[in-house]
Amino acid sequence: MARKKDNHLSFIQKTAESHFGEPVLDIKTPGGSSRASCRLLFADYSVIATKRPNFRRTHLEAAALRNISSICDKVPQFLGLVDDVLFQGDVGSNRLNIAINQSKGLLRDDIADQAVAAIFEIQTAARATLSDTPLPPLGVSENWITSLVDAMDVLKPYGGLSNQLDRPALAQALAVKPQQFVKWDCRSGNAALDTSGKLSWFDFEYCGRRHGAEDLAFLIADEVWPVDPATMLTIVTENLRDTEIPNSAAYLSYLSLYTTFHALQRLTLIVEETRKRGWRSKTRVLERDDVGKHPEFAANICKIGGFFADRHPLTQPLLRNFAAAETAFRHMLTQRRENAIA
Repeated sequence: MARKKDNHLSFIQKTAESHFGEPVLDIKTPGGSSRASCRLLFADYSVIATKRPNFRRTHLEAAALRNISSICDKVPQFLGLVDDVLFQGDVGSNRLNIAINQSKGLLRDDIADQAVAAIFEIQTAARATLSDTPLPPLGVSENWITSLVDAMDVLKPYGGLSNQLDRPALAQALAVKPQQFVKWDCRSGNAALDTSGKLSWFDFEYCGRRHGAEDLAFLIADEVWPVDPATMLTIVTENLRDTEIPNSAAYLSYLSLYTTFHALQRLTLIVEETRKRGWRSKTRVLERDDVGKHPEFAANICKIGGFFADRHPLTQPLLRNFAAAETAFRHMLTQRRENAIA
């Protein structure tokens, strides 16, 4: 297995040296040697090289970056695609998930505002540059929608689900037309701040078309995201005024609906992962950009889900379940702290 990984990095190194015409001095794998991306260090600069097992995703990401980066500086610069290896600019190693958790007060809110504004800027640039580029529709199958709706079953242990929840109506509301570019997977671990503090989003392998608000939902309903949901809603609303989106009320309504179900998906992941592997420290979760396997992160995603569930009539019955789940995880957190002291 180690030989396969070494061969993988060796191939990337040789391809990079041929493409850039100078030797690679070192290769860093901050996400682990099994990850598709690595950082190549040259004499005066560094680049990110990506070779995914599914080469089609690499080519999709290359097409998105090639076009968007031509008019938008909130994504890595496209530097080439050679032998299924994508080269892109290095936007920094200070990942957003860690930077936002290490910041406080107004600085934290400012970083959150940058993250939201950058998503809207990227989508605007995509509309201008990718109109003729075939992008896959996302979340359109009946099975995908059904699975999304059924994610609310994770809350059954917390008081049982209300019979007022209308699954067919929820499925219909979530089944939107794939008309807007979405980066997808806008979790905070997929953005970084450079040395000047400028924020950029990376990892466009899953990009496609859907409503558009999903990108914001990925960010807001990231269990490690420390900015409270009310503040995030204000930040989104303020940035929405600077876009060409015509019906902000409808947009925010769908954002609330989708954020609720994305929070349910994240909670399901936390429950499944902790059942298999147990809880982890917050530091380890953040450093590895892992599922939020810590009671505080579990409680946080319940708080986020409850806030947005209360903002949409179809999901309001879930508020009491989210609240009960949050209470349970906070009690678990208190017990862990008391045991640590003892």
